[in-house]
Amino acid sequence: MEFFTTANGITVHVWDTKDEKSPAGAKTLVLLHGYLETMYIFNELIEVLKPHFRLITLDLPGHGLTDYAPAGPDGERVNTLSFDAAVVMGVLDKCGVDKAILAGHSMGGYVTLQALREYPGRMEKAILLHSHPYPDSPQKIEDRGREKQFVAQGKLFTVADLSIPNMYYAENLRACDEKIRETVELCETHDPEGIIASIEGLRRRDDLSDVLKQPPVPVLLIHGDHDAFLPLERVGEMKKLFPAVQYALIPNAGHNSFIEQPAACIDAILRFA
Repeated sequence: MEFFTTANGITVHVWDTKDEKSPAGAKTLVLLHGYLETMYIFNELIEVLKPHFRLITLDLPGHGLTDYAPAGPDGERVNTLSFDAAVVMGVLDKCGVDKAILAGHSMGGYVTLQALREYPGRMEKAILLHSHPYPDSPQKIEDRGREKQFVAQGKLFTVADLSIPNMYYAENLRACDEKIRETVELCETHDPEGIIASIEGLRRRDDLSDVLKQPPVPVLLIHGDHDAFLPLERVGEMKKLFPAVQYALIPNAGHNSFIEQPAACIDAILRFA
C-alpha cells in the first residue's frame, strides 16, 4: 500500500507491503534508493521478495513525492545523511516497526550507514547495494557544485540523461533500456530544489568508515564487476580495511545489479537476510 505520512517534520511518500503478500511474522526489509531515483526503482525487486519479507520503501528527502529538509540557521535547505536517517526511522515508527534490515542503493547506502551509526538498536542487518562509507573527494565536491548549478538552471533532465545510463554495464544497456527510460522520466517528480538539497547533503557527508570497522550488526556489500562508481580496486581496499563485512560480487553488472542481474542479486540478499 502506498501512502503519505509525516516523519522528522516533512511529508514522506511510502510503500509498505504489510497488507499485500507479506507473510505473517516475516522480517521487515527496508529498501532505500539512490540519487535521482525514486522508490519505484525497486518495483521488480519488491515483487520477487514479497513472499519472503515485509517490504517498506520510500522516496528519500528531495526525491519523488517526498519533501526535503527545512531551512537551517543559514537559510539553506540541506538533506544531510543524519536528516535522511531520522526520516527513515520516523517512517519505521509510523509503520509500527521496531527493528528492520536496511538495504540502501548507492546514496541509500550512505543513509543506511548513517542510520547504523545513529540508530544501531533499530537495525537487524544492513545491506549496501553498490555503496561505500567514504566522503566525497575534493574533485567530486567540485563536480557536485557544478551539478547543483546545472539543476538550478533547469537542466535536471540533462543531468539525468547523462548520469543514469552510466550506472549500467555497457553490455546491459539494451536489456535495461526500459528501466533506464522509466528512471529518467520519473525525474519529473523531483523538485529541483529538493535535488539541490540532496546534492549539498552528499557534498557535506562525513567519513563513515568507523561504522564498518566494527559494525554493530552483520553487514553485506553487494557489488558489480563493472561498476564505474565502485570499482573492484576500491572493493579490494575495503576488504582489507573492513574484514568484518561480507562481500558478494555480481558478475556482468554495473552499479545496479538488482536490475542488471536480478537473480544473482536476489540470491545474495536471501542468503544473507
